[in-house]
Formats: sequence, structure tokens, C-alpha cells
Amino acid sequence: MKLIIAIINKDDAAIVSSQLTKNGIFATKMASTGGFLRSGNTTFLIGIDAAKVDKVIKLIGDCSKKRTEILPEAAGYAAAAMGGMPVEVTVGGATVFVVDVERFEKL
Repeated sequence: MKLIIAIINKDDAAIVSSQLTKNGIFATKMASTGGFLRSGNTTFLIGIDAAKVDKVIKLIGDCSKKRTEILPEAAGYAAAAMGGMPVEVTVGGATVFVVDVERFEKL
């Protein structure tokens, strides 16, 4: 048994959730916030058999695309760190961790 922890951009979270459900993969969703851009994310916790991990990661990757956005000067912290000028940044995609689960119980 494995635990997949997937951090997804808020713009991709609905399609990821929909595709997980469509494929019979159950997940717990939690709202989360990124550090650098302070943007909204959704963190998915997915308990899954080890044999299905690659399938789930592919599904998440297919639904979570990287894209670029321009941060205006008013964006605050991130723009200030770049000298106060508009900055092009890459957003989206997914950050995925897979960890072993010693014990799993559904009560």
C-alpha cells in the first residue's frame, strides 16, 4: 500500500478530482497554499495499491499542465522579490510524493 500526496494548482484541481473519481480512485482533498506565490492549491491524499501508483501519477500529470503567467507589480511579495517589475512565472503542474504505508484501516 502506498500514499500519494499530490499538490495541484487550484485551476487544475477540479479536473484531477473528476478524473480520479471517474477511474474509481478515492482521494481526500485539502485546500493548501503555495509558499512563493501564495497561490491556492489543492492537496490530494490517495491511498492506493503499489501496482496502481504509476497509473495515478500519469492521470494527475495528464490533468495538471504547467503554464506561464505574468505577475503584475501589485502581486506583492513575489514581485517585490524581483525588483517590483512584472515577472513571468511558471504555474500549474503537480508536485507528487509517494510514501510507503505501514498500516491502513478503513473504519
